[in-house]
Parts: sequence; C-alpha cells; structure tokens
Amino acid sequence: MTIVVGYIPSPEGLSALDRAIARAQRDDAKLVVVNTGHRNNTAHPNYASDQDLDALVERLQGLGVEHEIRQQDMATDAADEILTAAEEVDASLIVIGVRRRSAMGKLIAGSTAQRCFLRLAVTSWP
Repeated sequence: MTIVVGYIPSPEGLSALDRAIARAQRDDAKLVVVNTGHRNNTAHPNYASDQDLDALVERLQGLGVEHEIRQQDMATDAADEILTAAEEVDASLIVIGVRRRSAMGKLIAGSTAQRCFLRLAVTSWP
C-alpha cells in the first residue's frame, strides 16, 4: 500500500501529514510526501524549506516509515502534482489538508483539494 500526502508547512498541511503518517504506520504503508510552490513561486510559504524537509525526513526515519519526498519547484498546479504522484506510485490513498474558505474565496481561487476531488471523480467514473 502507498499513501500520497499533499504537504505544505501550515497547520492544515501538518495535520494532513500527521494523519497520513499514522495511517502509514497502521498499515505498514509507504508514504509519498508531495510539496510544491505556488504557481512556480518557490518563495511562497507553501514551498517547504530545506529545514522543513530535513526535519520531516528525520521524523519519518525515526518512526520507521518508508517514505519518498517529492518537491517540485516548477509545478504550476499542486493538484496536478499530487494526482501525478498518486498515479505513478499506484496510491491506495490520497491525504490532503483543507482549510475553511468563504464561498467567494473558493470561486475565485478554488482549492487544491477541490481540484483533486473533481479530477478523481471524472477519471474514476465508470
């Protein structure tokens, strides 16, 4: 079993990561952590720093969780990167953190989770 988690260094991203780690430990699964910038912006807070990733690797190694870290610096869409990773590793589960947004915020900016759900629904439809 392989689990893909979309990770950004935020409370929501850390919560998703915690849940994915717990599930990986429970199921003895491999964890693939996907982090991207925001529209090719590696200075954006969504793009994890080297220190963030080093701490994450240390944590996963300490917990004995088999893992792979993917960080795309030229990603234009986080949902695409998460879904591509999930397809490449034949993931059994995708974990994504979500935050509350207003209806207007969703309309204007959308969300990675929303885009993932919609694309999965379209590609998984019989």
